Order: sequence, then C-alpha cells, then structure tokens
Amino acid sequence: MNGLELLVLGRTLMKLGGVALPALGSETLPASVRSVLIDIAQHPDSSVGEIAARTGFPQSHVSASIARLQDNGNVVTAPDPRDRRRTLVRTNPEQRGGLLVISGPPIDDALLQAIDDPRALPEVQAALETLQRHLVPPRDAATPTG
Repeated sequence: MNGLELLVLGRTLMKLGGVALPALGSETLPASVRSVLIDIAQHPDSSVGEIAARTGFPQSHVSASIARLQDNGNVVTAPDPRDRRRTLVRTNPEQRGGLLVISGPPIDDALLQAIDDPRALPEVQAALETLQRHLVPPRDAATPTG
C-alpha cells in the first residue's frame, strides 16, 4: 500500500463512520460535529482540550463544533470550579432524549453495504479492530493530564 492508497482508504473509512453515526435528531449535523457531541455525551464535564485529545480533532474544530452545538441547544458550558480559566462542556439536560442511543448501532450495516462479499464481514471487522488497537490510543488514555 502506498500513501495515496492509504488516503483513499482513510476517506472511505471516514464516510463509513459518518453513515454509521446516529443522526441525533432531525437536524443534519456533519459527522465531525456529531462525533464531538457523542464524545461530550460519553464524557460529561470535559474541557475542549480533553475532547480534542479523545477525538483527534484540532482544538479549533472542537471549539467551533461546541459553539454550533451550543447554538442548537445540544450542549451547555460552565466554568470549571477547580480552574475558572477552563470551560467544561456537557449535553443539555433538557435534550437528553435524543442522546440516549448516542453510541449508535454497530457498524455492521455500513460495512455490509461497502463490501462485495458479506462472508468477508468478520475478516473486515477483525482488520478494523486490529488497526484501531495499533493506531488509535484508548479514548481514556488520550485525556491530557494537566
């Protein structure tokens, strides 16, 4: 595999991930913004830096996503009581209903649509799990200390 093939594979995987993410209501948020919202739901009272570390998005993208989600009423922010310079983000408690299924369904359906032979699904799943294990830090380990 060369660099171009890796980029094409990465783009394909991003599209599959976007398809597999829950819609989170009638609004149409880009997959990257939905990813930030899902992280916030899974890790309430996180700072922008912590969210950026877990999602792999730049802090500027996380901040812009939070602003958009806040405008939509999806999230609320508050100063960190331990460090007033930091802002903590959590889902809006008044909109929790749409976030109950935040992790979404398994990606099997999206993968089945993308592969030629359904019998290859276990092999593809195993390959993706291997890539994740070797290339993506565990979500909790990505949280910065300090």
